[in-house]
Amino acid sequence: MEIVSVDKKELIEITSKLAFEIWREHYASIITSEQIEYMLEKFQSAEAIAGQISENNHKYFLIKADSGEIEGYFAVVFLKEDAFLSKFYIRKNSRGKGYGKASLSFIKKIAENNNSEYIWLTVNKNNLNSIEAYKKMGFYIDSEIKQDIGNGFVMDDYKMVLKI
Repeated sequence: MEIVSVDKKELIEITSKLAFEIWREHYASIITSEQIEYMLEKFQSAEAIAGQISENNHKYFLIKADSGEIEGYFAVVFLKEDAFLSKFYIRKNSRGKGYGKASLSFIKKIAENNNSEYIWLTVNKNNLNSIEAYKKMGFYIDSEIKQDIGNGFVMDDYKMVLKI
């Protein structure tokens, strides 16, 4: 497995296409298709990703299997004493194969090098499989967050934390 930094337009486009594939499959039973499409365009389009990288300090990475296939991606924002795991998505057929754990080890190393005390993320309260996967990796539910994201949509999430 290899973790590839998303630092070129071509890699941003690959990341966005992957996001559209994963989101439409994974979130179909959790949120409406209208909210999926809205969030994809607002947060996961190539333009949105490029903006997050250039303006909001997001560091995007692709998860590449030994076969060369791209199996997922994640994005991290390193803040003062913490790291925000903004995005963490693995293709359906690649879940449970160790890509998440290996990626988290990579994230932890970078977070430690940045003197982060913990890693946190937000996850939809109805995304039960992901919540359980995060718990297995050592995260715990810290709080609840409801956020208006526009167009009449609300994200109803848990904040989960992993102490380093």
